[in-house]
Amino acid sequence: MPPANPPAAARRGWGPWLALLVTAALGVAIFVLHLGQAGLVDETPPLFAGAARAMADTGDWLTPRVNGLPRYDKPPLVYWLMGLVYALPNHARFDPLGSWAAGLPSALSSIGVMLALCATLLRWPQPSAGPGGVLLPQRPARSAVVAALAFALSPLMLLWGRIGVSDALFSACLAVSLLLFWQAWADPRRPWWLGWLVLGLAVLAKGPVAVVLSGLTLAGFGWHQGILLPLWARLKAGRGLVVTALVALPWYAAMLAVEGQPFWDSFFGYHNLQRFSSVVNDHLQPWWYFIPVLIIASLPFTPLLLLGLKRGLARPPQPPQHSLRSFAAWWLLAVLVFFTMAATKLPSYWLPATPAAGLLIALAAQDGEGGRENGERRGGGVGRWFVLAQGATVLLTAAVSLALWGSSHWIPLIQDPEMPTLPADLTASGFVGRAALFWTLATLVGLLCLRRVTPGWLLGLQLPLVAFHLFALLPMWQLGDGVRQRPVREMAAGVQREIRPNEGLAMVGVLKPSLHYYTGRVVIYEGVSATGMVNLSDRLRHERRRGQQPSTSKEAPTTLVVIDQSTGQLPYWQAVQAEELDRSGIYRLWRVDRARLESTAAALLEARKGRLNWRDPRPERY
Repeated sequence: MPPANPPAAARRGWGPWLALLVTAALGVAIFVLHLGQAGLVDETPPLFAGAARAMADTGDWLTPRVNGLPRYDKPPLVYWLMGLVYALPNHARFDPLGSWAAGLPSALSSIGVMLALCATLLRWPQPSAGPGGVLLPQRPARSAVVAALAFALSPLMLLWGRIGVSDALFSACLAVSLLLFWQAWADPRRPWWLGWLVLGLAVLAKGPVAVVLSGLTLAGFGWHQGILLPLWARLKAGRGLVVTALVALPWYAAMLAVEGQPFWDSFFGYHNLQRFSSVVNDHLQPWWYFIPVLIIASLPFTPLLLLGLKRGLARPPQPPQHSLRSFAAWWLLAVLVFFTMAATKLPSYWLPATPAAGLLIALAAQDGEGGRENGERRGGGVGRWFVLAQGATVLLTAAVSLALWGSSHWIPLIQDPEMPTLPADLTASGFVGRAALFWTLATLVGLLCLRRVTPGWLLGLQLPLVAFHLFALLPMWQLGDGVRQRPVREMAAGVQREIRPNEGLAMVGVLKPSLHYYTGRVVIYEGVSATGMVNLSDRLRHERRRGQQPSTSKEAPTTLVVIDQSTGQLPYWQAVQAEELDRSGIYRLWRVDRARLESTAAALLEARKGRLNWRDPRPERY
């Protein structure tokens, strides 16, 4: 919270409450506006949404389940938050696509981080180091809003801050806990236990990795500042870990009591230890993978981030209330080092570093403005590096603008079999031209400020990018949804119309978990190979899940199959002589005779063109 009697520096320009109000309004615009107007994005969000809705429907708030099976991938916090919205009366009337309830926890979490960054810089303005170590005046309200926007406008946050997965929620809980830890160090009057309590929520959002990342951050910061033991004592780490455990451990203990060894093996063995120690799901990346991710994740402000990171790591020990820059640098470095060491690497693993990046970007811009406002020469000290970073930021903004104006050269190169009409639709929409216009406006703002640093120049560059997100990126997202996801929803509607009592449902070839979500039925998913047909035939006869009972071809003579066009042209699928009931996009809805399916599958099995492997152990199954 901002102070009741802010210091003189904080009273210049915007007031603290206005800064918080502006930050909240920008957060709502970026993350909540138009939320729910596009459907769930395959493949992961429908699994989260399906498990959360199942909790609301069944009243089982302990074990996440999707498509008739337990889902041990993630702890329950995100499912609980989604499920509370799904449980609202008449939910389907105001959220027919289900994506509003699924994306709301991510959106609100992202806004919460924006407000936490803003409030921290308002309450503890960070001085800029001028020539000779002189502390220069700053405008904390402006820097606070810039930090919040630098975080929110990260390309990663623009994506993950609106979709129904646990990454944004986890990153927010971790960010708030780390900021609370730093605040307790900066001001002994702050409650020491608050950070540990929120860290427990982070453990409930994604697991024990939250404790590891916070520990690495605090250890690096404490070592750099020479305060390891005082920091440990101030935060009361021993008792704090007990607070974290009291928040997080009851659910884990209950799951072990109810689900037993399968939960232990899947959650701890596969989704935590194995993901760190070995590559899963073919996510093999080189050791330096997160270096380009760091660069891309803060575009076009990456030069300022690198400058802020350099200063944060090189800065000598500071008084506690002035050490946020160094804390943010070690926070970002902790994420970089930990996930570089991990064998499995994904872009979303960088999300916990984006709040730290927002702080470093804003403070680097503040340093440059402060140095120039106090008459520092362009070629020396802070000014030289800042001019290079500022110029590179404007150059990157101009490069994106030029790339968008030249979209006619690269849009035809987009070749996605699931979205065959996307290039033509994107060209005809005019959204790319609109995007180019906003990036050009941002470039012009940056160019006008190159010769003489104008106070608030970075905020002036950020605001056109907010407009780009609202009036170009979100419409493009909805356009992509219409091409990629609407056909799946139309297939789901066809299933609801055509399905008979006791008839099974399968999806073959291109696999979309959203079909399960939108039909509300168990779906058997199998791949494009002949093994997929062999497995499907046997699974209809033998597999048992919640919501699905096995049946013989006499008990259920037919089954519905959603199949993509190219898979449907394969000889063994042509051999079943299916009846086509509906089509949309690349998908076809077939009614398949079980007897013909079984005879064709038996022939493939006998000819050794396919094999029965659906009973083999799989760590991830839906």
